[in-house]
Amino acid sequence: MTAFAKILTLSTLALAPAASGAQTLLDASDPEAIAAIARGYGAVEVTSDAVGDPMLRGRMDGTQYLVLFYGCENGRNCTNIQFRAAWVNTGAVTQNTIQAWNNDNRFGKATLDAENDPVIQWDVNLFGGVSRANLDDTFDWWRVVLDGFTDHLE
Repeated sequence: MTAFAKILTLSTLALAPAASGAQTLLDASDPEAIAAIARGYGAVEVTSDAVGDPMLRGRMDGTQYLVLFYGCENGRNCTNIQFRAAWVNTGAVTQNTIQAWNNDNRFGKATLDAENDPVIQWDVNLFGGVSRANLDDTFDWWRVVLDGFTDHLE
C-alpha cells in the first residue's frame, strides 16, 4: 500500500464515526415536526395566526398556550418561535406580582397585557436548527415555566 493510499484510508476511517453520529436538526420551518414534539406534553393543534403564519394551540397540564412562529416569509420558512400563555386577571395580579416573577426566574418573561391580564412568553431561536432532544427539552422547560407561573399567580 502506498503512503497516499494509507493516508486516504486513515482519513476515511477518521470521518466514519462523525458521519454515523449525524442527526437531523429541527427548525421553525416545520410546524408539524414541532407539533409532534409538543404532543408528547399534551393536546396540540396546528393552525395559523391572523397574518397566515403557522401557530400551535396546545394544552399542557390543564393550561392553554400558543406557539407563535416568527421570521416567516409568506407563512413559511420561519426562523424562531415564541411560547405564550395568558390568564384572566381577577384583580389579584399586580405589576409587583409580575416583577417578582421576572426577578426570580430566568425562563419566561411575564407582563400585563393591554387588558391588565398576566401573560408569560418565551422566545426561542431555531435558526440553523436544533436537535430533537434540545427541542424536546425546551418543551419540558416550557412545562416547568407554565407550572411555576400558574403557582406564582395563585
